[in-house]
Amino acid sequence: MAKKASEHVKYYRNPNGPVIGTVSRKVIEKDGLYFKDLDGSGELKPYDDWRLSPAERAKAYVKVLTVEEKIAQLFISDWRMGKYPAANHLNPTGAGVELDESGLLDDGELHGKTIFGEQHLPGTTDLIQNWFSRHLILRANPKPEDLADWLNQLHAVAEECGHFVPVQVASNSRNENGEIVYGMNDAAGVFATWPGTLGIAAAVKGDNIGIIDKFADCIRREWDAVGMKKGYMYMADVVTDPRWQRTYGTFGEDPELIAEIFAHLIPGIQGSEEGVTPDGVSMTVKHFPGGGPRENGFDPHYAAGQWNVYATPGSLQKYHVAAFGPAVKYHAASIMPYYSKPSADKSAAQEDYEGNPIPFDPYGFAYNKVFIDGMLRKQMGFDGYINSDTGIVHNMCWGVDMLDKPERIGFAVNQSGVDLISGLFDNELGKEAYERAKNGYYETHPAPEGFDPKDLVLTDEALDRAVVRTLTELFQQGMFENPYRDPANAAKAVANQADWAEANEVHRKSVVLLKNDGVLPLTYEKLEGKKIYAEAFCKRPEAAGAATKALREMLGAFSLTQDPEEADFAILMVSPSSGEYFSATTGYLELDICEDKVVCDVDGQGRPMKKTHKETTLSGAGRIAKIAEAVHGNGGKVISNINITLAWEVGNVERYTDALTVGFDTYPSATLDVIFGRFSPVGKLPLTLPRGDEVLAVDENGVCISPNDVPGYDKDLYMPDSLKDENKKAYAYRDAAGNYYELNFGLSY
Repeated sequence: MAKKASEHVKYYRNPNGPVIGTVSRKVIEKDGLYFKDLDGSGELKPYDDWRLSPAERAKAYVKVLTVEEKIAQLFISDWRMGKYPAANHLNPTGAGVELDESGLLDDGELHGKTIFGEQHLPGTTDLIQNWFSRHLILRANPKPEDLADWLNQLHAVAEECGHFVPVQVASNSRNENGEIVYGMNDAAGVFATWPGTLGIAAAVKGDNIGIIDKFADCIRREWDAVGMKKGYMYMADVVTDPRWQRTYGTFGEDPELIAEIFAHLIPGIQGSEEGVTPDGVSMTVKHFPGGGPRENGFDPHYAAGQWNVYATPGSLQKYHVAAFGPAVKYHAASIMPYYSKPSADKSAAQEDYEGNPIPFDPYGFAYNKVFIDGMLRKQMGFDGYINSDTGIVHNMCWGVDMLDKPERIGFAVNQSGVDLISGLFDNELGKEAYERAKNGYYETHPAPEGFDPKDLVLTDEALDRAVVRTLTELFQQGMFENPYRDPANAAKAVANQADWAEANEVHRKSVVLLKNDGVLPLTYEKLEGKKIYAEAFCKRPEAAGAATKALREMLGAFSLTQDPEEADFAILMVSPSSGEYFSATTGYLELDICEDKVVCDVDGQGRPMKKTHKETTLSGAGRIAKIAEAVHGNGGKVISNINITLAWEVGNVERYTDALTVGFDTYPSATLDVIFGRFSPVGKLPLTLPRGDEVLAVDENGVCISPNDVPGYDKDLYMPDSLKDENKKAYAYRDAAGNYYELNFGLSY
């Protein structure tokens, strides 16, 4: 289309009813009211009538859509913005981008490939109008006004179809600070930016739950202002194995705190305790029944991590499932199961939500009827829809790899009750699964052993059920009436300085003071006539150089020295990093703050081998001791801060440090506010920091000395007495002052 949709939206205002926004769709007038003509008939139908409930409208509309249109609603996948080609993970070079006449949509064809699979993709207009795809994932990080323009354009193109269904664009969270990582932290720094979720948990522990109310309200207003109405957020997973790469996207290891956070987060973001509202944003809570019980940290994005291991009796319910209770109680729009599958062989006895022994069928949780249709829906009462994690049909199909792709689609949707499959736009595979239900396919093709053919096809009943659920969400959001947003208002809402100020305050509150040998606060009186040595450490030397330059600029008002031997104080910012998100490490994920440490490889079953390799989590880690020796030799003091994205073993920093703080993707400026006494520390640890390698040791059978399914605060219940000290503690790190760096610990001035 030639025109920019944002400049051509027409509005019709109903007294005591919704505003109707349209670019080209006809509007029906009846009883003095306005209704959008969804099917183009010119007649008011039940699905047009906003006076009816969203569920009623969805059930009526699904009868009108064609089979092909409904199958297209089963899939959600990454999509690209024409104006931001460099941010496109499907096409990082931006080659072949063809902008539509509005200059907003990329209408070029593309052979796209990610770790989730690959396929040949059409242009955006073709995708919406001919493929009829309506569920997209955005990973670009655009300005708010550009995002509103782009979303408006998508809806305007959708209005030109015979049956109007608005475009639902989902995104991972965008309101926390942190390194941008594809598939997890896709965007940061544009919307009001809070610390990482671990930092928010640290602040809540040290202050109060009201922080979550403000956080949620900020998200709801900003996302609604740009027109993005669905978030893949947040993680209700409880961290129980510290080597899990996704630790930094969680709220820590305390199930009670996580449940309390979600009890505030869900109504705050969605707009009510009854579910999403027209000015709310749908939440997809991740990753049922909890991704924390990793087998020695291995993640199910790769084969080594495909099992959930519950080594201790009752841990499934005690630590993991309980955190999802608020998602059910407060009607989260959707819940995302994890890729992994439960291990019967390596697990102790577990119970379902009603206290019955639960069978561990060896299927990934999106395919696991016992967990999804049984426990989550029938026992817990979840009434939203199930959105699978990305890639279950192609690459992360744990437990059903013997099925072909159409069978995996049928098994997920028809058998376990998945409503939206994330990964690729598998419309043709979905159509094949649907046709097999009608063409007698299994009369001539045997079903894989152990599977019933009726579970492997896509029936009309299952298809309609899934589409009704996702249509209901769109009706609840008011997207059928008015999906359009004003780009200028979007920019204004995101620039709201009150939100940024509140976020900055939580950055300060997220700082946890772990050690203070009379050094902090580092007041101006203490610094009079003194010199400061400042350095930042990262895994990548070039990142450390840039961070050191920025740190010294922040300290420009003080007397700085480049020589630690001249320093009265050293301020060291330590930001370790370990492993890769989408691929297994050669050994176990390294938590020690180290450089070129020799560690063991692991075999295909995750067991330690005699073969070794070297791991570095912090370039120049050995220099911390040398800097401390030089500063202490001058009679000075060392202040260090560690960025906690994983539960680091902090001994290689703490033992050389006189004062130690930790942050959680916290702004360095906020940490300096605490160090210099401009803000008194209140944060408390949201997870336990392990003592060292000895409490993470894995035996020749691949069994960890500290069970993978138990949070750090309870691991001592299972640790051998030989590792316990006089206080019967073994797991948590203990510093020179005798303090344990465990859940809820934190000092103040």
